[in-house]
Amino acid sequence: MTMDILEIQSLIPHRYPFLLIDRVLEIEPLKRIVALKNVTMNEPFFQGHFPGAPVMPGVLIIEAMAQAGALLLFREVPDRENKLMYFAAIEEARFRKPVTPGDQLRMEVSVLKYRSGYGKLEGKAYVDGNVVCEAIITSVTADKPKTA
Repeated sequence: MTMDILEIQSLIPHRYPFLLIDRVLEIEPLKRIVALKNVTMNEPFFQGHFPGAPVMPGVLIIEAMAQAGALLLFREVPDRENKLMYFAAIEEARFRKPVTPGDQLRMEVSVLKYRSGYGKLEGKAYVDGNVVCEAIITSVTADKPKTA
């Protein structure tokens, strides 16, 4: 199964400039997801990170992996329109190579553990077949805050 940007936006609440997934190439429910992020010079973070030597912040690479994981797990959450999925922990994060404009991030995220409201995922991000980042990401699902 694949997902385009409209399907992605129907599942997770992230929007520009914080939506970091452009397409989903594969989904195996509750097992694995493969997603893409096309990195362009138009990304707002490149203005300050770093002028003259643009590098995608590592925390945003982890965020992209977490968003891919949310797409994988959130599909299984009942009443998801009233829920949000949050980071609970990031472990064993490693950054192997810089990600720069023109790169295409390929995130491969696998489920290590899942039970209602809790997920532990292993994520790896690749550029041109080389690992650029890896981490263990834990997420929790909670009720959306009530708006005033």
